[in-house]
Amino acid sequence: MTSKTTQRNFSFVDLMGLEQRYRAAFVNSLSGFKSVALIGTTDAKHQTNLAIFNSFVHIGANPPYIGFISRPDSVDRHTLSNILESGHYTINHINEEIYQQAHQSSARYPKDISEFDATHLTPDYKSGFKAPYVKESHIQLGVQFKERIDIKTNHTILIIGQIQQVYFPNDCLCEDGFLDIEKAKTITCSGLDSYHKTERLARLTYAKTDRALSYAKLGYIE
Repeated sequence: MTSKTTQRNFSFVDLMGLEQRYRAAFVNSLSGFKSVALIGTTDAKHQTNLAIFNSFVHIGANPPYIGFISRPDSVDRHTLSNILESGHYTINHINEEIYQQAHQSSARYPKDISEFDATHLTPDYKSGFKAPYVKESHIQLGVQFKERIDIKTNHTILIIGQIQQVYFPNDCLCEDGFLDIEKAKTITCSGLDSYHKTERLARLTYAKTDRALSYAKLGYIE
């Protein structure tokens, strides 16, 4: 016998009536599984900073742009101020070996304490890039700041950057350009504090109106 799950419903009025932290946890769960990564920055005095973000979005591939949302700068945002000051930052995928340290970086450390030190993650400078990578990360992006867009609706900030460097495991790149982030052990998140490993269902061929879908091969580069 199949059991039925009773649905609940929250209206906008209901949502706004929820306790603040309860509402934040609930609404942050609604967008589904999300990209989660560590952003590495440094200020003019070479003080490093590391912070976890889960609001990344692909902006475009030609040229390669990536964006993320920063909370309002009504209080000091070390990552945001460092990016605007230096013009460079890194985005570092999180894997299951470092997710607890990555989560700890969300604690509100004072500016003179580096989250690299506090979480025992290793800053790694490569090829003269100004911002530190996370050595323990398997996929690392070096990004140059391009545009700040202030979102009037809720005073958050969209930061758009151009990808300048990418480091990734050699055996994760496929012949058609697909980067197998699951093979690289990148994890995902839901809500504010739930971390997940992934399991691919399939890669599908490009959707066309005149042919049926089929499974696409991974075809790793040797």
